[in-house]
Amino acid sequence: MTFILMKCSVVILNWNGATMLRRYLPSVIEHTQDSDYEIVVADNGSTDESLQVIEEVNRSAAKPIRTILFEENYGFAEGYNRALQQIEAEYCVLLNSDVAVTDGWLRHLTDYLDAHPDVAAVQPKIRAWQPKFQPAEGAEPVERFEHAGAAGGYMDYLGYPFCRGRIMSYVEEDHGQYDTTQPVFWTSGACMCARTRIYKECGGLDADFFAHMEEIDLCWRMNSRGWKLVCVPDSVVYHLGGGALPYESPRKLFLNFRNSLLMLYKNLPTSRLCPTLVARCFLDYVAVMQYLLKGQGQNAKAVIQARMAYHKMRSSYRQKRQENLALAVETFPSIIYRRSIIFDWFIRRRRTY
Repeated sequence: MTFILMKCSVVILNWNGATMLRRYLPSVIEHTQDSDYEIVVADNGSTDESLQVIEEVNRSAAKPIRTILFEENYGFAEGYNRALQQIEAEYCVLLNSDVAVTDGWLRHLTDYLDAHPDVAAVQPKIRAWQPKFQPAEGAEPVERFEHAGAAGGYMDYLGYPFCRGRIMSYVEEDHGQYDTTQPVFWTSGACMCARTRIYKECGGLDADFFAHMEEIDLCWRMNSRGWKLVCVPDSVVYHLGGGALPYESPRKLFLNFRNSLLMLYKNLPTSRLCPTLVARCFLDYVAVMQYLLKGQGQNAKAVIQARMAYHKMRSSYRQKRQENLALAVETFPSIIYRRSIIFDWFIRRRRTY
């Protein structure tokens, strides 16, 4: 029997996502047929029918899906880290369970990495799964970007992320305006294809984040250590989004605000740390006031709790901060947007990047 060293392992982290697996996994199998690719489902201790769904899909699959089973839910970050400890392929893909892929999606990504050894990770163009945007009766279907990644991620100097195709809550229609291969600051955790060795050398996703912002934090480390990240729009996938937590749920707000502050503390150079955190404190409490004025008391409470949790965790992050700064060749990567996306949005009324 000839052993084939895997070029790429497509790793889908699942937790009680039987419905998502049943809907989206067949497209991943259909469009990931190359002999040097494998599909891996890492299950975070699911209690639903997820494993039965995988068995059902495997019965008709030409190439069986590999499974990695955990006894408990480790969250997005630690779940992927534990799964990738068992991956030896040259490249790995972190793929959400609610993503449908298209023909050639993976080959475009791995070919780009093959040709550009200075690039650590790439992402495809991420469109919204169509049922979320049903057109009016008789109208042509509209292709829209998806919130979590769109056509490549960026970040402003205060730590607010945005994308080509999505700024704040505004999501653009896709008319080919971002069909150029482009360097980005972060690649989406919904579909990130990375060099497995670099993923591990940079420490993987921060398990203490649990979920949200963890891929941006990882990409910051990659950027700081001299690696490039790129969006390859020839590769196209469709993402449902909001599968685990709905947008603007208090839990999601808590994780996003807390993890954003932890990310800034971990990665910012000393000269920028204090002024940035002071500005963020002001803007975070502006957000609290906005939620209160909208009658969204639970969301306001989530932002305050996130700031409290950040201050409680900050001391445990000192060593991580020291390690990041010691290994950085560029502590404040030039690709970080030097303006405030919040100012651009509310004052300049900028809706595209």
